[in-house]
Amino acid sequence: MLSPAVSLRLNILFVLCLMLCTVNTYAQKKADTANKVPVELLPGIENLYVVQTDSGDIDKLIGNVGLKQGETYMYCDSAYFNLSKNTVEAFGNVRVNQPGSQAESDYMRYVGNQKMAYMRGNVMLTDGKSHLWSENATYNLSTKIGTYDQGGTLQDSTTTLSSNAGVYNMKDKNARFTGDVIVTDPQYNMTSDDMGYNTDTKLVTFFGKSVVTSDSSVLHTSCGTYDSKNQIAHFPCRSSVLNDDQYVEADSLDHNRKTGNGKAIGNVIAIDTSRNTTLYCGKADFNEKKKIMWATVKPVLKQVNDKDSIFIRADTFFSYPANRNKIVTNAEVMKPVSIKSGKKKLKEKEIVQADTQAADTSKFRHFIGYHNVRIFSDSLQGVCDSVSYTQEDSTIRMIYNPIVWSRNSQITGDTILMFLDSSRLKKIYVPNNAFVISQSGPAKAKLFDQVQGRTLTGFFKNGNIDYMIVKPDAKTIYYAKDDNGAYMGVNEASSVRVKVHFKDEELDNIVYEQDVKTKMTPIKMADINSMKLPRFKWLVEKKPKSRAELFQ
Repeated sequence: MLSPAVSLRLNILFVLCLMLCTVNTYAQKKADTANKVPVELLPGIENLYVVQTDSGDIDKLIGNVGLKQGETYMYCDSAYFNLSKNTVEAFGNVRVNQPGSQAESDYMRYVGNQKMAYMRGNVMLTDGKSHLWSENATYNLSTKIGTYDQGGTLQDSTTTLSSNAGVYNMKDKNARFTGDVIVTDPQYNMTSDDMGYNTDTKLVTFFGKSVVTSDSSVLHTSCGTYDSKNQIAHFPCRSSVLNDDQYVEADSLDHNRKTGNGKAIGNVIAIDTSRNTTLYCGKADFNEKKKIMWATVKPVLKQVNDKDSIFIRADTFFSYPANRNKIVTNAEVMKPVSIKSGKKKLKEKEIVQADTQAADTSKFRHFIGYHNVRIFSDSLQGVCDSVSYTQEDSTIRMIYNPIVWSRNSQITGDTILMFLDSSRLKKIYVPNNAFVISQSGPAKAKLFDQVQGRTLTGFFKNGNIDYMIVKPDAKTIYYAKDDNGAYMGVNEASSVRVKVHFKDEELDNIVYEQDVKTKMTPIKMADINSMKLPRFKWLVEKKPKSRAELFQ
């Protein structure tokens, strides 16, 4: 009789011999086994038992269990090892070590022929720099790809990501996360439905609706990339960015948070949330730090009012913070725009930007519209070559052939200044060559009341012109009516100063002051076609007909 100890040793030697024979047999069978590397037992196992089952013998390993497959080493407290199927079930303190990676769990089922590890309980995968935690994970030791679908967390030196499901490739450092993705980083926070992340480059790739939040901005997108190392965003789909009191939305959006530079292309909407101003355009270049913006491709500026919003269209709009210490004058801002040659156009941006470098970062903004300007509101319309609008004093400055229409009246001059009250016109000022035409009666009658002088100051009530003062060298042509509204004659007059009153959108009466000269011609004797002051030009064909026209 052999002692129990000797019998155990013989059993172990016998099993080892069988293993070696099996390994040799596997090596001889090249077909269907070329990529199958057998799992080997490492010395030092405390106890080994053979369990007989219907599918063959299984080795039960207990204490200090170590296994090896190629360059992969596996350790655990106990295990079941099926040599014929090349599979392992490992229990307690499971560790899998490979060059450049390590995995840990409470339990693992390992299929050696496919090099697949199915791990449960306190699962951890790491490449030395990044760690992936989950309660359940599948790890491919050949590709070094770990996956989970019941919640997990990835952490590198600065960033923590959690999601319902995820895939992490420890070779190329790319990860993909889906379902309630939450990212925490010292520089930003992020939520997403579906996103990718590279732990080396810190590049975030968006595949679903996502929000990136930092201390100064909020980004919304559903595609594109965010280079979190360099803080550069590239979103080639409908996206938005909110910076303090400015919101920009577009079909594609690029943004560099370090420099503040950004570019928005396609159906751009830029909103100044603090002052209720919206800018629509096809393309916008902006800098969130300097708070400046260039808008091109059919830009339209909208100043919002509960009852009457005003829309301004130009070829180009430039926006920048208004300087509280200095209101930029009409000549300073607009003079560079007067010359339309290609070379001068290139200098426009340089001139205006140089002037705004000293501007403060107040909430008030200045807007400059270059060329082919069209203005529309329910109560007022206008056209000119260029325009500026300052939120600080709510003033619109129209220069180079400006024309303003208010109901049936037309106002022209070298320059026109319109003063707004919550975007509704309250006063208008023409500093030189002022001229007013008010259509009297039906359009086919072609009767026009006219007022001409050097300057004009007009006052509005409820969006309609109430009265105006024209001085000096005032001249008028006025079609007088009797109490029944019938035309009596044409009054031609001049004086140093006149005050013109309006009623029901038409000229009602004129008050003349100083050196008054008048001439009344009966209506039947008047030559209507010649009743024109020297500056007369009825330009109603240029009048914008609707706000939709500005967006065409």
